[in-house]
Amino acid sequence: MVVHISRLDRENLVHEYSVDTQRLMPWAVLNAPFEVSYAVCRANTVSKLHTHHEQEIFVAVSGECIVECGGERQPFRAGDVCYFTPGQLHRVHNENDEDFVFTSIWWDPEMSHRFLAEHAGSETEALAAAAAANADENAEAAEAIETAERVGARA
Repeated sequence: MVVHISRLDRENLVHEYSVDTQRLMPWAVLNAPFEVSYAVCRANTVSKLHTHHEQEIFVAVSGECIVECGGERQPFRAGDVCYFTPGQLHRVHNENDEDFVFTSIWWDPEMSHRFLAEHAGSETEALAAAAAANADENAEAAEAIETAERVGARA
């Protein structure tokens, strides 16, 4: 099986919500019950204060900023994750001299229902069922490969 990679194109980011973004999901090889965007809040800028009907998670990738939600402001730095419920006003304040990079993941019930309807009985569903049925066998095979690699590394 080939690993499918959605490539980031830093030279062609789109400016939305006052940050620079690129949609990473969905892409042609995979539909999902959520969407994902790469985002850069440039140094000494603030994203647009906004709200929406989706649930959303920010995953901080590099740098640090202040996340504002419902008027509350908290530090947010690489490795942190924050969650916004539908309807919460939120934005990112980058008061630093370096860009803040994060990933945004959002979803709503309609996305989930559409995904499930499109994939019922699909090859993806069959692959997932086969993987679940073979979980123990696959774990044993992975352990055997890693053991052989460790033995080979010592030789």
